[in-house]
Amino acid sequence: MHSALLVIDVQESFRHRPFFDARELPAYLAAQNALIAGWAGRGWPIVRVFHRSGPDTPDNPFSPASGHIRPLQGLTGFEAAATFTKTRHSALVGSGLDVWLTQQGINRLVVSGIRTEQCCETTTRHASDLGWQVDFVPEATLTWDMVQPDGRPLTAADIRARTATVLAGRFATVCSVPQALERAAL
Repeated sequence: MHSALLVIDVQESFRHRPFFDARELPAYLAAQNALIAGWAGRGWPIVRVFHRSGPDTPDNPFSPASGHIRPLQGLTGFEAAATFTKTRHSALVGSGLDVWLTQQGINRLVVSGIRTEQCCETTTRHASDLGWQVDFVPEATLTWDMVQPDGRPLTAADIRARTATVLAGRFATVCSVPQALERAAL
């Protein structure tokens, strides 16, 4: 097997951020869990990535002291082939993930997780630039509505569409859960 599924930053920390909104959580978890179940059912490697940053204090949800750096409630449990902790947007910076992937002979990554336009997109671009083939699964990523610099709203759906648009054909193959599973079997 030369493909690995990355489950990036799917952690309780986000529930403790002011922008957290659970409206899109059920659809995201359904897609993420289907991807995990399909991947695990084939015995393929799933890599868990957690994000840690900021001061190591209980009030910082991305600090080990908070207790929130753990799998998001509702995420299907899975046996991770490896778990990494990152402190940057790209899961490939300073985490050791790049070394592990190379040692395992992985040449294709399937990117999923939280946040679509931050860590998932950044990891996708970085992985592509380093030579990995990347499949990006927008339905298995989660983000939240944002406000643009000019004050106009930008919905989570628009952010996912924008991210898919800028990644497609340049940095990744954008695909659905079934397509990602089919492509990994090739």
